[in-house]
Amino acid sequence: MARVFNFSAGPAMLPAEVLERARDEMLDWNGSGMSVMEMSHRGKEYVSIAEKAEADLRKLMAIPDNYKVLFLQGGASAQFSMIPMNLLRGKTSADYLNTGHWSEKAVAEGKRYCNVNLVADTKG
Repeated sequence: MARVFNFSAGPAMLPAEVLERARDEMLDWNGSGMSVMEMSHRGKEYVSIAEKAEADLRKLMAIPDNYKVLFLQGGASAQFSMIPMNLLRGKTSADYLNTGHWSEKAVAEGKRYCNVNLVADTKG
């Protein structure tokens, strides 16, 4: 089978070796007798997966212990609401830069949570 090259923002291409390992472990992850998709998020097998993923990410990116690591669903666009919801901390305004398509989306979402102060706007 010829592989198609995917240069989109996401989801990204994965190496064949990664896909093959996921395929091989789909029905029986690490000898547990079940797929990761069937595991309880509170079970010891899944907790060990999450802990290893966090440890590996911290090591790879040199994330200090005083920072939290969050694995979230929703894609990058979900961050446009999560950022003001979590970082405003009672404040009623936030500074934004408008540099194009994606920051326009962030500004629009930010306006749902606070007064947006455009400190720079390359579009206007």
